Amino acid sequence: MSIELFWLPSYSPQLNLIEIVWRFMKYEWIELSAYSSWQSLVDYVEKVLREFGDNYVIDFA
Repeated sequence: MSIELFWLPSYSPQLNLIEIVWRFMKYEWIELSAYSSWQSLVDYVEKVLREFGDNYVIDFA
């Protein structure tokens, strides 16, 4: 039996694309009313993902 060690980078959410999208969803796109129930939140997240690129755009400028 052998053990193989490999290096893992430190946690870098700014480099993980889904973390960037989730931050925008959480703090800018999702309205407070979406948190009224689990289903409401799920529906709103699905809506944002469907409309990402059209109605929801990340502008890094």
